[in-house]
Formats: sequence, structure tokens, C-alpha cells
Amino acid sequence: MALSQPIFKPTIPETNFIVSRGAKIRYTSIGKGRAIVLLHGFLESLEVWFGNDFSISLAKKFRVIAIDLPGHGKSDCIGYVQKMERMADVVKDVMDNLGLRRYVLVGHSMGGYVALAFAEKYSTNLSGLCLFHSTGLPDSEEKKNDRDRAIKMVKRAPSKYTNSLVINLFAVVNHKYMKKEINWIRRMAAKTKKQAIVASLEGMKIRRNREIILKFTTCPVLFIGGKRDRVIAFTAIEKQAQLPKTSKLLMLERVGHMGFLESKEISSKKLKTFAGMCFSKKINSSA
Repeated sequence: MALSQPIFKPTIPETNFIVSRGAKIRYTSIGKGRAIVLLHGFLESLEVWFGNDFSISLAKKFRVIAIDLPGHGKSDCIGYVQKMERMADVVKDVMDNLGLRRYVLVGHSMGGYVALAFAEKYSTNLSGLCLFHSTGLPDSEEKKNDRDRAIKMVKRAPSKYTNSLVINLFAVVNHKYMKKEINWIRRMAAKTKKQAIVASLEGMKIRRNREIILKFTTCPVLFIGGKRDRVIAFTAIEKQAQLPKTSKLLMLERVGHMGFLESKEISSKKLKTFAGMCFSKKINSSA
């Protein structure tokens, strides 16, 4: 599989801000037509979707809206514990401000946790849902302990924590080919304030099990996973893909946790096809 060649100083379209319950939230919108909403992962920002023209590719067919989740990018933090439900409210406020009622919601990693919280609270607004390297499961006790250790490290040396975390997001086989990508994400992560890192870790730690949302959702769900993901194992994603009534599954070879960088062409093509079917209501049972 040929590796994509990301642009590491992307041109970000004009961004806008709304105030969501006291917090200033940044978003951008490009393209025309039915809307796809992109929610980035932990320590990222909306810029991550533009680094290799992933959003530009989608915008050739759809309207693409990317949002800085609270405490990330240029959005304000929303407290000492950033619950997934509260972040979902922020997303809803952005979409209401844009006057959009139905859309396909795409969440990468932590953004997927927010997307599932959104699906629980605002299901009628969803034409489709994509979990991009994400899961409906809550943290295990072991993972909660890892979060607590991470919080302690962040309070002492945030840069040490972000540097060590980012390298694990990419498949080992890609490290020597994607040094620029890794350093780009590291620089992005380093811009996240200590309070926001801790608040997000606390929020992820207490998130609920939302497999039941996947089981009973009426909208189609696309699961994208990396065969070499060390953050969320593909086998776990594969099992969850059996829950929704209408489900699609994409396994990315030689990919870790960053499929939109490590395998842009395949993942963007699949997402465009999925969104097109969601909006045309031509989803069938095949993957």
C-alpha cells in the first residue's frame, strides 16, 4: 500500500467561532451539499483533518464541518472534567448555529466517544455515524489507572507525556516513513493546555458504556480500524461492528491509530461512499 504524502503546513479555511454556554468554540466549514461533521481525537485539533487534504477530498462531494473540541485547538476548556456528554452539547450548538438538522457525524478516537454521546442525546439529527479508531466501550479498571498515572505525569511534565503518547498513535512499520507526520502531531499536541489535557483524561475515564447505543441506533454506522492500532485493537472494533442493525467495517492494513494520515486514500473513499449511501438511504447489509 502506498503511503500518502501529507501537507504539514496545511492551509486552513477561514474559521469561525460561536459561544457555547460560556465557552468560545472554533469551527470551519467547506464545500457544499449534505454535511459531514468531523470530530478530532485527544490532543488534536480541527487542523488534523486538513494535513493531508482528507477534508478537501471529502469537500468535493459534501459540505465538511470540522470542530475544535473543548480545550483543543482554539476552543475554550469547559471545566475541570470535560464529560463526553457536555462536549456533545457543544457539537450540537455549533450545528444548530449553522442551521443544519441532519448530518453524518465522524469521530476519531476521543471524538468517537463524543459522537456516541451525541447519538444518545440527539439521535434524530444523525443520518449516519462513523467511529474512526474508536469504541463504545468504557475504560477498563486498568485503563482508568493508566489515566490516573497520565494525569500525574501531565501535571509534572506535559511535554514528556504528549511526546510519548503521539509515537504510539502510528503503526511501528510507518515510523521511519512518517517522521514528519509524527512531529506535526507532536507540535499540535504540545499546544494543548495542561488543564485541557487533564480535564479530557478525567472525562474519558468516566465515560459510560455505549454499546447499547450502537445496538439500537437506527442510523447506519461505519467502523474504521487499523490492523496495527496499539490504542484500540481492531479485534474489539470488529466485535462492535456486529451490534448495529446496519453496519459497515473497514480494516486498514499497515495502519495504527491515524488512518486519515496513514491511509488517506482508502479511508476517505470509504467514508465518501458511506456518507453517500446514508444520505440516499441505499445502505444494505454488505460491508
